[in-house]
Amino acid sequence: MITKRIIPCLDVKDGRVVKGIQFVQIRDAGDPVELATVYDEQGADELVFLDISATHEGRKTMIEVVREVAGTLAIPFTVGGGIGSLDDMRAILRAGADKVSLNSAAVRNPELVAEGARYFGSQCMVVAIDAKYDEEMNSWRVFTHGGRKGTEWEVGEWAQHVESLGAGELLLTSMDRDGEKNGFDIDLLQYVQEEINIPVIASGGAGNAQHFVDVFQKAEVDAALAASIFHYKETSVDRVKQDLSDSGVHVR
Repeated sequence: MITKRIIPCLDVKDGRVVKGIQFVQIRDAGDPVELATVYDEQGADELVFLDISATHEGRKTMIEVVREVAGTLAIPFTVGGGIGSLDDMRAILRAGADKVSLNSAAVRNPELVAEGARYFGSQCMVVAIDAKYDEEMNSWRVFTHGGRKGTEWEVGEWAQHVESLGAGELLLTSMDRDGEKNGFDIDLLQYVQEEINIPVIASGGAGNAQHFVDVFQKAEVDAALAASIFHYKETSVDRVKQDLSDSGVHVR
């Protein structure tokens, strides 16, 4: 039986892990290497590292920090932020990442997803989608540049498109729920899952262990990601896994 994955997320800015609410109100959360070590020890299934200001600031991902974090881990490690070419992907993977995550670069140049899948394999290609509900569209719109820029892409159409290009997994974040701790956006997740056949990582809104139970039971996503509740020790990966197991959700 396929087990569900719990994935802590390190949003990194200026070499420090930070966390905000709806992509603003950023505050410090700690050292990325120290936090990565803690989450590995707690039994996290994977780790995601996002250099959240690289694209907005027009620079590359912090390779040295990636290398340091990768050196502490025995679990799969996904890196995103500021990746805009095959050379960037190669550098990230050589620094120790197992997967690369594309967001703004994929929207700007969708062929980059296809190129990455051809060169490194679909299993290495994660497309991150930041989605915000649009009243006029009566659906969710894709945003880029750390949630700063709206696009014309409707989230379901974009998800289908990147799957067709070779993306192996989606990291789907609800901007409306991000940092609010009111639970994952089940409607958004269910909608996108109906449009595609690749794994989905749920992101945005986790506030307690029950929210993980809800998302796995109602949306049937493959993995769930959280940041602040782990960084600020409101709960831990192992405690969440225990609650999931007690609720009948299969975890590693």
